[in-house]
Amino acid sequence: MKILVKLGGTLLDVVESRERLTRELAAVSKKVEMVVVHGGGKQMTRFLAERGVESKFVDGLRVTTPEVVDAVLKVFAGTVNHELVASFVKAGARAVGLTGIDANIATARQLREDLGAVGQVTHSNGDVLHLLASNGFLPVVACVAGDEEGRIYNVNADQMAVACAAGFGADRLFFLTDVDGVKGPEGLIPVLTPAGCQKLIADGIATGGMQAKLNAACDGLAQGVGEVVIVPGARAGVVEGLLGGEVIGTRLVRELGA
Repeated sequence: MKILVKLGGTLLDVVESRERLTRELAAVSKKVEMVVVHGGGKQMTRFLAERGVESKFVDGLRVTTPEVVDAVLKVFAGTVNHELVASFVKAGARAVGLTGIDANIATARQLREDLGAVGQVTHSNGDVLHLLASNGFLPVVACVAGDEEGRIYNVNADQMAVACAAGFGADRLFFLTDVDGVKGPEGLIPVLTPAGCQKLIADGIATGGMQAKLNAACDGLAQGVGEVVIVPGARAGVVEGLLGGEVIGTRLVRELGA
């Protein structure tokens, strides 16, 4: 089985949380082929604020000026990625730090001019991910992509996770978040289809970050990922539980009964 785990920056911002997650995931990576994709938005905002740079967002996406691109490399591909890799190594995993630029894992184009160097992934190549994971290594990918002209893009971490999952041929994609799953008017929704996601968005129930996550999840299903699960990353043993058949969070599938 191939799985991809996306870790939100909030889960990585506290040492204790990061080390618990890396211990759990390192153990799982010895049983299945795994790739990890991570964000780092909180760390990025803090890094910029310390240097007097205000973070500006449009439609939930960080406006990425040349100055912010430099910070993207320093924070996402630098500090956050290598702290996470070091924590995985401490936990016994053969972790390898990467970005989407490496070996054309994720090729992107500019999403919108007003957002600057925010990228939309147009092609993913999972060859190096498969090569590493199939030989006992754990690829850890930061949400940075490039293009054929050498330009660098800041990519939404959920979209980067979907692109890597599609290129890697993941059977399951797990979004580890700071929420219990997707909630509707009557509480937590255990299973959703793309049609159900779009209804939640159209009805104004899923907004902001959850809307972006649902859109990314639907993209993943359309690109061949077997299923996407949105789960609380703060829950101990969550990935092991999912692989063992526990019902946790919200499963997104192409059709009900799948």
